[in-house]
Amino acid sequence: MSSWTRINAPGVRELPVFGHAAVAGDTIYVSGMLGVTDDLSGVVPGGIGPETTQAFRLVERILAASGATLADVVKVGVYMLDLGEWEEMNAAYLEVFGERTPARFAVGVSSLLFGARAEFDCVAYRPG
Repeated sequence: MSSWTRINAPGVRELPVFGHAAVAGDTIYVSGMLGVTDDLSGVVPGGIGPETTQAFRLVERILAASGATLADVVKVGVYMLDLGEWEEMNAAYLEVFGERTPARFAVGVSSLLFGARAEFDCVAYRPG
């Protein structure tokens, strides 16, 4: 018997190579999310701000399928194509989380799928 559960959220396009999240005990590990359209035809238009907002809309759906909310997120990983877009990404990020922001790290990367500007993964804690 596995010590963790694979989660795929309704309404979020599934890919066979990974689950949207893995739940182990009280901890939820959300896979990296891009700001893509629901049909995976590409990223949402408008740059890193709208991409950030859309990525966290997807994260929110995945957390809901896992019995959690954005308020339960304790750590976020940010992978950015251009760290010069830091302020625009942060503005959208703060609209998502408000003043109660989780721990976070950010790194610059050389490329992302679909030509995305940023990717986000996160860890949430859901007390049993």
